[in-house]
Amino acid sequence: MTGWRLLLTRPLDDSAALAVFLAEQGIFSSCLPLLEIEPIPDSATMREVIQGLDRYCAVIVVSKPAARIGMGLVERYGPQSPGLKWFSVGAATAQVLQEHGLDVSFPERGDDSEALLGLAPLREAIARPGARVLILRGEGGRELLAERLREQGASVEYLEVYRRGLPQYAEDALPERIEAERLNGLVVSSGQGFEHLRQLAGNAWPELARLPLFVPSPRVAEMALAAGAQTVVDCRGASATALLAALRETRPAF
Repeated sequence: MTGWRLLLTRPLDDSAALAVFLAEQGIFSSCLPLLEIEPIPDSATMREVIQGLDRYCAVIVVSKPAARIGMGLVERYGPQSPGLKWFSVGAATAQVLQEHGLDVSFPERGDDSEALLGLAPLREAIARPGARVLILRGEGGRELLAERLREQGASVEYLEVYRRGLPQYAEDALPERIEAERLNGLVVSSGQGFEHLRQLAGNAWPELARLPLFVPSPRVAEMALAAGAQTVVDCRGASATALLAALRETRPAF
């Protein structure tokens, strides 16, 4: 395990927390955040959706930023519907919602769309006639989740509450960091995170594509393989424990 020297690319606070967790396991990591969360300003549409939450049979929250910002909207524009069913893609997102007093259902194994779709409480919620589901998310992402829900007869709407930007770095910041700290593995937490990794890599991408790349889902794995990544490890989730399990099953190349 101590052979790994990882590049972490999550937003700053999440990367810092993950680095601490990995250090406790004897794993070196270096943080270079490739996602910067920018809340979308409140709008009349946001206010209307939040005030009408009782129209939905389920609200699905797909990320910690969506949970944090969404709960701020609920606090400003509530009240909450006591019988509303809340769901999250993973345990970390669920924890944010639970801190606000919500009862949240989430998959205990695998924090991805496929695992969430297999949850019995979600299947029961969308089985009723005229089922409407609200997905709280950032701009774009999780299209598979909505497609599958619609295939099962549910009406799906989005409330997008943040954007993901790429922080400003010098042109060669990524390859220079990898070389200077002798990093031998890359970690991304989303499809957009991977897109930003490629963008920042620039002309160095063919070389960096040889490094093992740890991704959170089959969808992101497909993106990475199509872009030329040579060794892609699907962690089946973006949590620290999912990454740790994948690291234990994968040997560093050098």
